[in-house]
Amino acid sequence: YKGHEDCVRGLAILSEMEFLSCSNDATVRRWQISGECLQVYYGHTNYIYSISVFPQCKDFVTSGEDRSLRIWKQGECAQTIRLPAQSVWCCCVLDNGDIVVGASDGIIRVFTESLERAASGEEIQAFENELSQTSIDPKTGDLGDINVDDLPGREHLKDPGTRDGQTRLIKENGKVEAYQWSVSEGRWIKIGDVVGSSGATQQTSGKVLFEGKEYDYVFTIDVNESGPSYKLPYNITDDPWLTAYNFLQKNDLNPMFLDQVAKFIMDNTKGQTLLSTSTQYSDPFTGAGRYVPGSSSGSSTIPAADPFTGAGRYVPGSASNAVASVAGVDPYTGMGAYQSAAAKVENIYFPKQDAVTFDQANPTQILGKLKELNGSATEEHKLTEDDLIILEKLLSATCNNSTETPTAQQLETLWRAINWPEDIVFPALDILRLSVRHPTVNENFCSEKDQVQFIVLLLKFLNPKGKQANQLLALRALCNCFVTQAGQKLMMEQRGEIMTQAIEMKSGTNKSIHIALATLTLNYAVCLHKVNNIEGKAQCLSVISTVMEVVQDLEAVFRLLVALGTLISDDTSAVQLAKSLGVDSQIKKYASVSEPAKVKECCRFVLNLL
Repeated sequence: YKGHEDCVRGLAILSEMEFLSCSNDATVRRWQISGECLQVYYGHTNYIYSISVFPQCKDFVTSGEDRSLRIWKQGECAQTIRLPAQSVWCCCVLDNGDIVVGASDGIIRVFTESLERAASGEEIQAFENELSQTSIDPKTGDLGDINVDDLPGREHLKDPGTRDGQTRLIKENGKVEAYQWSVSEGRWIKIGDVVGSSGATQQTSGKVLFEGKEYDYVFTIDVNESGPSYKLPYNITDDPWLTAYNFLQKNDLNPMFLDQVAKFIMDNTKGQTLLSTSTQYSDPFTGAGRYVPGSSSGSSTIPAADPFTGAGRYVPGSASNAVASVAGVDPYTGMGAYQSAAAKVENIYFPKQDAVTFDQANPTQILGKLKELNGSATEEHKLTEDDLIILEKLLSATCNNSTETPTAQQLETLWRAINWPEDIVFPALDILRLSVRHPTVNENFCSEKDQVQFIVLLLKFLNPKGKQANQLLALRALCNCFVTQAGQKLMMEQRGEIMTQAIEMKSGTNKSIHIALATLTLNYAVCLHKVNNIEGKAQCLSVISTVMEVVQDLEAVFRLLVALGTLISDDTSAVQLAKSLGVDSQIKKYASVSEPAKVKECCRFVLNLL
């Protein structure tokens, strides 16, 4: 069984056919007895010593060298319990569901969900007091790189946390204190004082262990406040741009964060120099030279990362690793375009000519989740092993630049999968989202024969009370439909119904959903600019005005600004419509945004038209 990068410390049986392993590489792996690794679980930041499974289910607990006991449910780290000891040597789940742990302080502790068996208030307070007096060494990588001067005070604890186990650091009387959010108690609990946290450099910090390897730095990256934190390991000899790109790829994160992550690395590793960069203007959409409406993507000499899609338009046969050659090119601000205040800034943002798609994916994880959920599906919906192989081939044909054409059998199997119950359908929707970029798949689902069923199915998931994962993937699938003429025709024909349903997604707080909604609006703007449909533009402007009121994520705002600029370009009637909706007063505040610069620049160009 090959997979772990360091010694294996523990095993736990899930069923007659599956088991779990934990390792010094800080990962847990789920295996089939045949030797196939089905899933990798990330969460710990140091050696994992012990693992134990809950009775009658696949949930489990782990403990390790990062002072934590972690509880895993449905494949995710659902809860992190800190202990007042560096090494949590062993953990065991009892038949009643209680968890026993033994740590390096020589004490055995039992954790329970049962109020009847819970410790007294005095004992719980004593545990919290002991925990709060613990000294935390930042060199473990568990808290990321720390700079005391940049930390907020106690007021930072007035706002509630966004997830159980979330950690916040504050500065109190010259000391750094670490607090962890408890969802069950609705409060921040002190988990220790951070020692030696004055902003260590390579010379003073030593090496940091992460996933079984040593690094100069291990940063904690919060991409989304409502989502998990990610660990980013970095050595000072590494290229910050390539490291940022690989980090986003590994964690299946949106490539739009490339600039921010690379900048974060450089800001926190002091003294790193960028590779030489071109002084040409760079397109903020494709990162490939100045934007020229109607120009071919092949004319670019710099195959850089598109901050929308990661790789420009979907082009079968294009090299997947081309982006690695652009270390140093800023795909957001155009690098050379804004090097000096005296340089004349050109409008490289709109009118946008091509649809923006969602191409980022981790096929292995998608298929792993599909197989896992298929195991819990009813007999009516369960896919056979042959069906799973068929979907794997479809994903390969549409994601890996394969020359194979998706078959009717593959499309029929995909259709059955996306008709799964709502609580398990999301990996099938993700396969649809990726597959519909392929001309064969797009034309099949968007053809006159199947188009009504297809749209009805996707709109079913745009239910404000539905699962957010389904809402997000349905919106992304709709965005990706715009890649072919057949898809554009269908989307324009069904525009009224789609936009009416999609705008209901504005009421949530999920930033990824807001970005997808803004992208859908942008893609409609691209089509409407070409056909100059004033009725369609009026609806689209109304959507932009409505969504602008609620979104806070600046990437979503940027895409709405590009959509707005595209709609009103070369159209005085559309300009008047936008003014009548009060859009100009809505967007003025974004003209002074400092980062990312593209928001401010794009906003000013739109205001000039208004």
